[in-house]
Amino acid sequence: MGDYGSSPNAHDATLFGRTRALFSAPATNTELNILEAIRSVYPDKHVTPLIKGYADLVAFAKAGHATATLRRDGNEYLNNRFYVPAPSRMSSHDGKLVDGVKIGLYDYTYEEQSCLVFYAEYLHSCGTTAMYFILTPASSAGPDHSEQADKLIKAAGKWSTQLHEEVYVFDSGRWMKDPKLWQAVQNSYWDDVILDPAMKDTLINDVENFFDSRAVYEEYSVPWKRGIILHGEPGCGKTISIKALMNSLQKRNVASMYVKSFEAQDGQQYSIRQIFKQARIMAPCMLIFEDLDSLVVDKFRSYFLNEVDGLENNDGILMIGSTNHLERLDPGIAKRPSRFDRKYHYKLPGQRERTLYCEYWRKKLQKNSSVQFDEQICIIVSQLTEGFSFAYLKELFVQTLLAIVGGGADIDDDDEEDFYDHAKEVAKDTKIVEGSGSLLKSDEVVSIPDGSYKTESKPQNTMPEVAIPENLQTNPLMRILHKQTKALWQEMDNTADEIHSRAKVGGEGDKRAAARARIAANRR
Repeated sequence: MGDYGSSPNAHDATLFGRTRALFSAPATNTELNILEAIRSVYPDKHVTPLIKGYADLVAFAKAGHATATLRRDGNEYLNNRFYVPAPSRMSSHDGKLVDGVKIGLYDYTYEEQSCLVFYAEYLHSCGTTAMYFILTPASSAGPDHSEQADKLIKAAGKWSTQLHEEVYVFDSGRWMKDPKLWQAVQNSYWDDVILDPAMKDTLINDVENFFDSRAVYEEYSVPWKRGIILHGEPGCGKTISIKALMNSLQKRNVASMYVKSFEAQDGQQYSIRQIFKQARIMAPCMLIFEDLDSLVVDKFRSYFLNEVDGLENNDGILMIGSTNHLERLDPGIAKRPSRFDRKYHYKLPGQRERTLYCEYWRKKLQKNSSVQFDEQICIIVSQLTEGFSFAYLKELFVQTLLAIVGGGADIDDDDEEDFYDHAKEVAKDTKIVEGSGSLLKSDEVVSIPDGSYKTESKPQNTMPEVAIPENLQTNPLMRILHKQTKALWQEMDNTADEIHSRAKVGGEGDKRAAARARIAANRR
């Protein structure tokens, strides 16, 4: 083990000296050691170190802008082979095997100029550092920089800052590109969002006109920035509206940036700074703060407001904040002009919105000839469901379809499977906005498709008495809808949306199981 009694220095003979010797060693710098190793092997090359986070050279090549070939001769590289499972157990494929190069040398070509690129990942401090080392001919390089390397870094760096079928997501103190969120947004269309037409048009025009009006803002020397708040009860459809906006804005080359949390190892103040720093780089962009009242706590509110409308330029940034509790927002956020100065309130839908939602289902199910979905059914259901949220309306149709599949309606067995498969697709594609009646005031008189008029009143606690026309009394779909509406009224609690909570926590499987249990109970 060695002689701990001997020491070249006199002070090391003491206990403290010996202990200090155990913890004494020259400081190490991995990047410098790698750089020196490269220079010793390639003395005729100019070496340019590059942090991967600023410009990902291999990803740039994989995108087709260059070529990068890993040298595999002599096994002088470190490659991890690992398994990536399928996104879901319900997927048809079994996952895939991928390679993760940790250390390797690439033959690299960009715009007909060749060079070597050495890549290394290593542990540093509390995390992992990833570095590229670009090797170019020393004869063509200047005293400090290589023109060839700088040209490559500039091109790859610009490409790396752009979004490529991705959405920027901020979490744990840093921005990350999320392709899965981008993919989820592709299925969100305004045509599938059931919302009062006037409110929908106003929201869309508000957002699109902002990004189209840069010249107008500049003409009048007004800062080109805006803030919008979407507020209402939980599950009222604010998130669905935001997704539809994200999808529509990508066609205008407007980046969407989604903030999950301010929590970070370096503190929330650091996170807020990084959020707005990147937003200014990506402008024009839509900066999304979901659950704004939970994000902006009192301790950091002043710092957040300073970033929103302080001295720095926020041109091209449209902030979208959502909240379930507008009253909890500080007045400096909710009421101060030039911050979040436009608000959209998502309330329970009025009869015309409930009718529109039923029409949406009727249109989707028209492809299936086994279901007699008469136009009058939409009117009857909208009258029976006064006070229902869209979450309850969706549950009503899901329960009805499950009851039909379970034998609760007079539909031929041969048609049930096809009908249910199509119904599942309809339920999956349905986008709902629970507050679509925000422009409809209590006791407002509205027209309905049969030419009559109805006065909308505040939600009731009992199921309305609605006369079902004789021609619909034997309609299987109408019978099941009426029965399931009764069941929902019996369990309905106007103080909390149980269905929404169950769907959010339990997921699709738990929701269906609960629906089946209720159907079975109703039959008993």
